[in-house]
This record gives sequence, structure tokens and C-alpha cells, in this order.
Amino acid sequence: MPLIELQHHDTLGILTMNDGARRNAFSADLCAELRAAFDTLAAGGARAVILRAPRGAKVWSSGAFVDELPPEGPEPYGGGEGLHGIVRRIREFPAPVIALIEGGVWGGACEVAFACDLRVAVASATFAVTPAKLGLIYNISGVLALLRSVPVAVARELLYTAQPIDAGRAWVLGLVNHVKTADEIEGFALGVAAQIALNAPLSVAAAKEELRLLEDALAIPTAITARMLELRRQVYGSADAREGLAAFREKRPPVWQER
Repeated sequence: MPLIELQHHDTLGILTMNDGARRNAFSADLCAELRAAFDTLAAGGARAVILRAPRGAKVWSSGAFVDELPPEGPEPYGGGEGLHGIVRRIREFPAPVIALIEGGVWGGACEVAFACDLRVAVASATFAVTPAKLGLIYNISGVLALLRSVPVAVARELLYTAQPIDAGRAWVLGLVNHVKTADEIEGFALGVAAQIALNAPLSVAAAKEELRLLEDALAIPTAITARMLELRRQVYGSADAREGLAAFREKRPPVWQER
């Protein structure tokens, strides 16, 4: 069974993440299929894309696939083939991508959802930035995505507590464009996509690219980048990182050592 179900109707594409066994974690296999699906839609001239989990899902995505993370050593998120590559593909895709969110959005999946142009969620959807539970640290691009999306105090709360916020609060904060019931959400998302597809595709694509360029225009000084990379090396090389991943895999509470 494919991990990504692709539907392409005229100018509308629908991508359904369908790896229930891994709770739609962004494994190497799922990411490869998702990249290929986006390539197919781009070649087919899709003017709007919906990214979703199966109808009624309890988890939209559980984030990075922990089983593929190295047990220790340097930061495991380098390269463009995994989750980070999907974030870039969504942001650079030449048409708007709408995240239709049912269930939980955990860890790195938040960055994927935030990379989408619009987010429509059911009231029971939740968002949680969870690296602190694993003794890890959120990637730099994910932190920037948070700072672009919510006030810094909220970013701190999400990063420090690793606790979820519900769709209602996410809507108040501007993380979610619309909150709908489970019965309404599919039709509503399709309606938004159809409205986008009615507009001039070149104009919409140019507006999306302008927004992406302006978001990325803030240059980070070299000294700040170096300090952040050093912090990441410290965390990923720590006993806590090894313990956090081991505890997750062994389904037990972690015992933290680092201070």
C-alpha cells in the first residue's frame, strides 16, 4: 500500500498521508513518496493542493520518525531528503498548499503544518512541539517558523513545556485560519482550494513566492548562527539526548542527567 494517496482533479490536488502504523511520521519512505507526489502535481499544473491525513485520523502526523534517528552523535536532521526537504518543497511549491488537520500535530510535523500556506483544523486538533520530551532541540528553521507564526512568549511556552495547544487557541493565535467540525472540514477545505484555483495561477504563484522571499529576507548574523549550531551540537551529543531517544523507544519515562 502506498504511503501517500494522490488524487488530482483538474486543477486541484489532494495528498493523503496514509502510514497509520507509524502515525504518519516523516520517515524516509513517506518523504520520498511525498516529494514524488508534489512533483507529479507540479508537472500536472495543480493550482491548489490539500495535504491531509485519512478522514477522522487521531494523528495528523507524529513528526520525525524516531526509529530512523541515530542513537547518538551529531544533529540527525541534516540534509534535504527528510522532513526538512518536505518543508522546503511545500514552501517552494508553485501553488498554495492547504493543511487539512484532524488529530494531533507533533514535533517536526508542526514545522510541516506551519510551512503550508493555510491551515484548516477540526476543533479537536492539537499542536505540540515535543523535542524537550526527548532531550532534543528544535531545528533552527522550526524555531524561525514558530517566531513567524506566534508571539515569542507563546513560542517559549511551546518549546519549554512540550504541551499541546488546541485548535481553538491556535486559531486565536493565528496558527490556524479556520476551525470547522469534522462534518464540515473536508467540504470547506475543498471550497477554499477551488476558490484559489479560480484565480490567475501566475498571480497566485508570484504572491506565494513574494511572501516566501520576504519571510526569508531576515539575515541571521554569523555569530548567532554559530552559537545556535554549537547549542545544537551540545544537545545532540548529550547523555540526555541518548536517554530521551532510548526512553521513547522503550516506552518508559526518561531519567535526565544533564544540568
